[in-house]
Amino acid sequence: MKKTYGNISRRSFLNKSAAVSFGFSVMPAYLAIGKKNSAGELPPSERLNIGCVGCGGRAGGDIDSLIKKGAEPVSFCDVDPNRGGIAKWKAKYPKASVHKDFRVMFEKNEKDMDAVCIAAPDHVHFAATMDAMQRGKHVYVEKPLTHTFNEAEMLIKAEKKFKVVTQMGNQGHTGVAAAQFKKMVDNGVISDIIRIDAWKRQSLWFMNGNERIKDYPAEEPVPEGLDWDIWCGPAEKKPFSSKYHPFNWRGFYLYGTGMFGDWGAHLIDMAHEYLDLGLPEKITPVKINDHNKVIFPEACHIHMKFPARGKMPAVDLHWRDGKGYWDAWHYINSHEQYLAKNEKGELQKPRLGHAGTFLHRKQADYGILRGSHAAGSRLLPYAKMKDFGAKLKGESPGDHYGMFVSACKGEGKTWSPFSVAGPLTQTLLIGAACQYLNAELEFDRKKKRFTNNEEANALLDGAKPRKGYEDYYKVV
Repeated sequence: MKKTYGNISRRSFLNKSAAVSFGFSVMPAYLAIGKKNSAGELPPSERLNIGCVGCGGRAGGDIDSLIKKGAEPVSFCDVDPNRGGIAKWKAKYPKASVHKDFRVMFEKNEKDMDAVCIAAPDHVHFAATMDAMQRGKHVYVEKPLTHTFNEAEMLIKAEKKFKVVTQMGNQGHTGVAAAQFKKMVDNGVISDIIRIDAWKRQSLWFMNGNERIKDYPAEEPVPEGLDWDIWCGPAEKKPFSSKYHPFNWRGFYLYGTGMFGDWGAHLIDMAHEYLDLGLPEKITPVKINDHNKVIFPEACHIHMKFPARGKMPAVDLHWRDGKGYWDAWHYINSHEQYLAKNEKGELQKPRLGHAGTFLHRKQADYGILRGSHAAGSRLLPYAKMKDFGAKLKGESPGDHYGMFVSACKGEGKTWSPFSVAGPLTQTLLIGAACQYLNAELEFDRKKKRFTNNEEANALLDGAKPRKGYEDYYKVV
């Protein structure tokens, strides 16, 4: 019997993959450079036509932002049309097609799309992204890039093979703050970093003790309009529960990546790239509150060790999240040299906020404080800011969405391509493995395997995908 993906034959899928890898793809519709009309619209031949996998919630923000930068939706795909706001999108773009299954969308509307925005639950990212890439489509994918370490590895390889534009949705990784951080590293202001503290306060349901569970939730009736089978994608299909959808899937190991996977991409991303951290060699669960293997911890403290890289010293990264950890002052309150005193001689505590990072130098003469997303970097004590002047100022290369659209048109590059976002995601997923097992792990950076825990290696590989999704894992 012929194997299919929805209504897509396996032969068709693999033939498209081979054709694109050798450069046989349809010329996109936007190659000419044109001007907008009086209404601010580009001519049809010069728009970036996008397909949208996921249309509600965070996806809606992504789609709106891409539209503002010159993209035009030609196809919408959401397993839950009511939650996805399909009626709203269809009213605005009546010519756009509508689907529930991304596999059907790609098969029927492949020639209409130049790029794809993928903002579905984490466990769907890989399959939808690989489907788009093997068809020669540029891809914008929400963070974290994938649900498993090996999926990220395959997308890194796919980026090289298919030579399409890629961008992960950690929006702060492009712009003034990112340019500033890079400049501070290049100018030696951020140097000799030996420790990084990163934190995120309690903000998701599984961090509330009253909402925590130890077993998978009981079955509930599937809401009208929702295709639960397609929602589960390549992952194990559990009975439907409102604990999973909408949004709450983030708290389950089976479908999400927890707070570290969700927010780590906004917090440690700049240090990870510009300090060339790569993958950790040792991961220790310093504290895991209310551990179980169904949902992520109520609160946690993970310690990652990164080896020396060239002239850069080894780095200890400490991640903390959950109740009692958001006020990160106690991470650095023993370092009085970082603080100024008021008129009464009292140390002035910095405003650290609900999420951020603090970088410690070996010399301990000053530290670097940064918030999340597009927050800029500051020096502590603040008086040090005057010493460096222009070395602390970054110039924006553009915004995250605009640079993706421009890169798709052959103008410039993205700042969070899979070659950058992939290793960052893998670092976050190594942290998730530590949370799941609540065990100290040792990692071989060259072989990309754990050396002391086979269950952890199984987590890197991920579970066998469900029928209908297997061949996405065979493309590269």
